[in-house]
Amino acid sequence: MKIQIQKNDSGMEHIGLEGELDFHSASDLRSELAKAAERGAAKILIDLQKVNYVDSSGLAVFVELFQKMNRYGGKLVLFNLTPSVRGVFEISKLDSIFQLAADEKEALSRLS
Repeated sequence: MKIQIQKNDSGMEHIGLEGELDFHSASDLRSELAKAAERGAAKILIDLQKVNYVDSSGLAVFVELFQKMNRYGGKLVLFNLTPSVRGVFEISKLDSIFQLAADEKEALSRLS
């Protein structure tokens, strides 16, 4: 899995992911997202447009980040989910917990 992180001066981090988010790649992503939470990133946008598969290990990484960010009042939005990835969130009922946006514009508006 490729992980690309861009930070801006306002405390927002834009994270682009590419590939499969499964048991084998989840630990790398967990490590990178934990660093963002430790920095106290106020706002994190995660672009899932190029992620074609997510399993329970991948979902757990997002849940962990969500919990850490809630502790310090951070905001997390996932966007550009493919239909299959969105389906995983819906089946697991996590679509009712996470903010899922159709595109980057909507994701940015949810952070305001």
